[in-house]
Amino acid sequence: MTSPARIDVHQHALPPAYRRALENRGLDSGGWPLPAWDASGALAMMDSQAIATGVLSVSAPGVHLGDDTGARTLARTVNEAVAELVKDRPDRFGQFASLPLPDVDGAVAEAVHALDVLHADGVVLMASAQGRYLGDPAFEPLWEVLDERAAVVFVHPTQPPVPLLPGLPAPVLDFTFDTTRTAVHLAVNGVLRRHPRLRVILAHAGGYLPYVAHRVAVTAPHVRPDLTPDALLADLRRFHFDTALSASPTALPALLAFAAPGHVHFGSDWPFAPTEAGAYFTGHLDAYADGQPDLLPSVNRTGAEALFPRLAAL
Repeated sequence: MTSPARIDVHQHALPPAYRRALENRGLDSGGWPLPAWDASGALAMMDSQAIATGVLSVSAPGVHLGDDTGARTLARTVNEAVAELVKDRPDRFGQFASLPLPDVDGAVAEAVHALDVLHADGVVLMASAQGRYLGDPAFEPLWEVLDERAAVVFVHPTQPPVPLLPGLPAPVLDFTFDTTRTAVHLAVNGVLRRHPRLRVILAHAGGYLPYVAHRVAVTAPHVRPDLTPDALLADLRRFHFDTALSASPTALPALLAFAAPGHVHFGSDWPFAPTEAGAYFTGHLDAYADGQPDLLPSVNRTGAEALFPRLAAL
């Protein structure tokens, strides 16, 4: 079973200015080499995977590469470049705009510009920003601005502030750890409760969240008496999830058992995930959905259409 019109909520762009900024500093994506990228290559991959629209974002390490001034400039440059691509092909591309956390003032200003002026489909945040996770109280002004706009927030992992296993780049294992930590941090610190209009997508099936959510909900109140298991579990189930590198025969059952209906969305992780890797997981997704006629349309398209109404009209 396949769909001719997938919406890919986890697809990356590497505009030339962004690639130069990383290469000039000797940076990559958590030890993962920077892949080739251009719009024509993206379209070719999408056509091969039955993807109608890819919502583009910058991957790790994001746009804050060390100093606030440079991060603000790079965020604006990247966001305007991707916005031009979306303007040229609004049917094929969407945009999660980059924000320069942990610079809160810069992130607020760029969020306003990206959502109000560039009309981005949402924003992307790295799961941690120089070791600070997204439930940090200092980030509250940004959440207020995003909540006012009912923004879609795509949370993408980056290299966590812990030693990596020797010989294994962060994307192999530790990215999922980073996502899980920030999701729990957001829920435990009440960000989702204070900002009910936010729609937050966690990359890679939320890391380990579907597996550990009940553990967190039951045990966290023992050290945080202000929390209750039911309320915390409800907050954790507010998250949305993508299937990038995660639609396996063992991961899908846990994800679908935990996620709220309509909260699981297709993701490819291209070009950081090679086309053949994406096809591997897409094949498992399609096979798993056989005999479940409502599942694949929701994951591939209708769930995302609820987040991005402009794509529903295409």
